[in-house]
Amino acid sequence: MTDIVLEAVEDLAAREALLDLCMGEGRRAKASERLREGRLPAEGLAFAAHGPDGRLAGTVRLWHVSAGAARPALLLGPLAVHPWFRAGGLGGALMRTAIEAARQLGHDAILLVGDEAYYQRFGFSAARTGALWMPGVYEQHRLLGLELKADALLGARGLISPTGLEVARPSLADLIAGEFRQSA
Repeated sequence: MTDIVLEAVEDLAAREALLDLCMGEGRRAKASERLREGRLPAEGLAFAAHGPDGRLAGTVRLWHVSAGAARPALLLGPLAVHPWFRAGGLGGALMRTAIEAARQLGHDAILLVGDEAYYQRFGFSAARTGALWMPGVYEQHRLLGLELKADALLGARGLISPTGLEVARPSLADLIAGEFRQSA
């Protein structure tokens, strides 16, 4: 049995290791990563699944983006499940948890880049994403959308861009001051 909960700070290192295991180092070169890098996931929309022994078994996060000009949406990904837990439907459970949480929080739509054959069972399709594009290289037919509110992606066109909170980064002065305090 696995428990799906909001991601905790303690999950971060295990999540990165799980993503490397499931997707390899090439994951950092993906177009979706350009929309996530330097950003925090949307509040209340980063999930971790823990196996019976407490170790991380799966992860999914959603990120604030704009689906063209002034059209708020979320970007889902990455979704990853440890190979030991794939046969039990954990990926589907993570997807349903993330979608329902986004709906409950009042979000309009979710975008992702993935295989329509897998994601269509959750309601995703390429029907309304043809006039949207992402920074970087990706396959247009894999850009999928799910409307949480009726017609949320109707007429969506333009660049998908990040709109979420940026990760706080210390300034050079803060770093130098921190090093000075540690050596004093």
